[in-house]
Amino acid sequence: MSTKGRITAQDVARLAGVSQSAVSRVFTPGASVSPATVDRVRAAADTLGYRPDALARAMITGRSRIIGLVVAYLENQFYPLAIEKLSRALQARGYHVLIFMAENATDNVSEVVRELIDYRVDGIITASVSLSNELTGRLAGQGIPVVNFNRGQEDPRLTDVTSDNVAGGRRATDYLIAAGHRRIAHIMGWQGSSTGRDRAEGFRQAMAAAGLEPVAMIDGMYDREATIRATRDLFTRPDRPDALFVGNDHMAFAAMDELRFGLGLGVPGDVSVIGYDDVPMAAWPAYDLTTIRQPVNRMVRATVEAILGMIEGDVAPQKTHIDGPLVERGSARRPDTNLKEASR
Repeated sequence: MSTKGRITAQDVARLAGVSQSAVSRVFTPGASVSPATVDRVRAAADTLGYRPDALARAMITGRSRIIGLVVAYLENQFYPLAIEKLSRALQARGYHVLIFMAENATDNVSEVVRELIDYRVDGIITASVSLSNELTGRLAGQGIPVVNFNRGQEDPRLTDVTSDNVAGGRRATDYLIAAGHRRIAHIMGWQGSSTGRDRAEGFRQAMAAAGLEPVAMIDGMYDREATIRATRDLFTRPDRPDALFVGNDHMAFAAMDELRFGLGLGVPGDVSVIGYDDVPMAAWPAYDLTTIRQPVNRMVRATVEAILGMIEGDVAPQKTHIDGPLVERGSARRPDTNLKEASR
């Protein structure tokens, strides 16, 4: 045994009757080793309680098989679901995920990413945060690939994987227009994010194509309280909207709660509401939310293939936009619904 009480690969090799390099190969995903050696080494490791030191191995091999995941916004039910799927998909490929929380402030994100660099991560996935040009350059200089998940940046050194947010915004707005609505407002996602801006651009395009002017476009900041205030402002004015497109489901739930329980309005009788994401709560009978579905499974697959392609091969940065459908439920009047019946 090692003199300091820490079990080492040398201890495992001695008990298993193999070389230390054989122990290393057993615990290296994809390494060539015979089944008999695997059985002997793992039995010895279990007996001794040995676990390989990932950081020490990273210093030797230059690979930690750890992906850093930086997240800023877990209140949105879309992100816990996406993080779980990303983690499972990466683990199935022999990688582990190190999750760091960050605020959207540039200084905070930079400090978190610097810590991830210290952990010798093989790559970084950002979800709902943006990187500065200086930090992107530093990561590129160190050969650490970055994929933005559900957030885009203009920087050509970064890979982005998002839904087609402009098309989704158009699709939601076209649906409301087809249902006979003409007084339509948009509570936007945070305009500091590409997702918020792109969905708002889709809304503008659809309204302009129909010859309509938005009743209002208000930044809901991806925040529940800000959305409640925006909803109250919109629907206490004399010329209130008859339809509302909301920049994500998290905010749409807040808007519906305020409409029904704060203002006593019927959904969709008095106002149609459409969200964006299609999180599991959207299907709950309490909300029954018509929404644009983010194709999360395809987004996760594209993200995993992109980050591992850059780590294990020579895949160039790319911008991927995946289209998602509109899911019809009961929060919005349907285009084929009789208007008299819908307004009762």
